[in-house]
Amino acid sequence: MYNSEDLEEARKFFSGDLYATRTTGIIIEEVDQHYAKCSFEITEAHQNAYKGVMGGAIFTLADYTFAVSSNFRQVQTVSTSSQINFLGMAKGKKLIATSSLIKDGRSTCLYSISITDELGTKVAYATFNGMKLNG
Repeated sequence: MYNSEDLEEARKFFSGDLYATRTTGIIIEEVDQHYAKCSFEITEAHQNAYKGVMGGAIFTLADYTFAVSSNFRQVQTVSTSSQINFLGMAKGKKLIATSSLIKDGRSTCLYSISITDELGTKVAYATFNGMKLNG
């Protein structure tokens, strides 16, 4: 599916997204054409007052995963709209987001992002509409 050269290339390019990579700690685990798997280890910095993962941290993971899957070796794509559904509280120590291309059109695209913890607990489901920028 993916190879280590692609992974290193994607990690190098998307390391410029400082909020996702440095502040949130997201890493790209896998990358391929129209696909990405990203994750972060849950720390106290990600927690809300109830000790659950803050919705904004979960959304950042979904947004970054969309960005990687829709932009890696492709026309620059930006999100035009998104929707996230929070399904449950993470029980594990790591959140994992996996993208899936639903539709790839000439100027727009649609992706779904599924977020679970390493135990398989369903945490969130998001959709992202993207617009391709043709310079």
